[in-house]
Amino acid sequence: TMLAREGARRRLAAALWPLLEGRAPAAALLAAAAIALLWPSRSIFYRRASGFGLGLTPVWMAAIAATLGVGVLLAIFPFIVGSALGNSWLRVVDFALLYIMLALGLNIVVGLAGLLDLGYVAFYAVGAYTVALLTSPQSPWNQLSEHGMFSKDWAWLSCVPLAMALTALAGLILGFPTLRLRGDYLAIVTLGFGEIIRLLADNLNDVTNGSRGLGGIAYPRFGEDRVPGGYFSAGNAMGNSNYGTWWYWLGLVLVAVVLLIVGNLERSRVGRAWVAIREDEDAAEMMGVNTFKFKLWAFVIGAGIGGLSGALYAGQVQFVIPTNFNIINSMLFLSAVVLGGQGNKLGVIFGAFVIVYLPNRLMGVHLFGVNLGDLKYLFFGLALVLLMIFRPQGLFPVRQQLLAYGKRARELLKGADDSKAAA
Repeated sequence: TMLAREGARRRLAAALWPLLEGRAPAAALLAAAAIALLWPSRSIFYRRASGFGLGLTPVWMAAIAATLGVGVLLAIFPFIVGSALGNSWLRVVDFALLYIMLALGLNIVVGLAGLLDLGYVAFYAVGAYTVALLTSPQSPWNQLSEHGMFSKDWAWLSCVPLAMALTALAGLILGFPTLRLRGDYLAIVTLGFGEIIRLLADNLNDVTNGSRGLGGIAYPRFGEDRVPGGYFSAGNAMGNSNYGTWWYWLGLVLVAVVLLIVGNLERSRVGRAWVAIREDEDAAEMMGVNTFKFKLWAFVIGAGIGGLSGALYAGQVQFVIPTNFNIINSMLFLSAVVLGGQGNKLGVIFGAFVIVYLPNRLMGVHLFGVNLGDLKYLFFGLALVLLMIFRPQGLFPVRQQLLAYGKRARELLKGADDSKAAA
């Protein structure tokens, strides 16, 4: 059986290699599937790839194939959702991506650096109001006028880096005087900061329009020659490639970029310093880690990602109001991190998806005359209590492993085992 399976793998690789070598687009998915099948053995595919100078190991080929396969599935996912559940669920998926980005940013602060931040919604609000104040016709700081800074077509894209910069600055201003605090004291300060931002947005009527909010916010204006208002406009509501699909693709790209940045930071010297601070701040400081500097880095980077999420939210809904940035939302962001697993990026993604999906799934479901969608906070509270009792690390706890020189360490251990066996 093993010989027959190996022979089938070799024949499949030999048949697909000319297609892959010629870069035929139609063969891409078949080649990805073949690589996934071939990765356990050093087969003919590996030898030919090495011969062309690629030098790919079977494990690397499997990783590339899996990435390509997942990427294709994620790209066509809105068409599947739209056909099976309707276009209204595309908006749910769009907000799930938004929450995923927020949870990834908060995971830097809470999961990696071990800082309890209860006011992360403040950075979300700063990013959203930055775009709103600069592009809304109802804002006194609107820059979309004839003599303004931004053109109509590029206003939203121009405001995104500004929103990230201002939220990062807000994180620096908050973190510099407060990050010498620890534990509950830091949590209370961040909670107060979140409420201060919300109250400012609610009471500065001359600037933020108070509780009436700001509408008419700019959004990406691509494809206006084909669809009224462009692909991202609410006017593009028909067909598979509607505005929800385009916002999904944009959110997916931004999530991928954030994952790439966070993953590289986690494997860097900065990430190792964060983990050391999380495990034991005093021990880390005694070993020469500048704990205050690295905690401030975590706060600033997490705030920047929160600002990016706020800018994305403002462009999607084109309307911001102070009540959307209350303390309940901040608790939901934290619940996504704790539920999925602090420090684990994939766990945090799962937690954010559950936080968005379950309330929408239970909406309209009645049990004993009670709408289960109205009890979402009760369900989340019970889930967190059960997690704290039975699985305090979350559903998917982070794996503790050697991030630096891990491959070299495994090779040395393997060499030691081989020496003992030879002796």
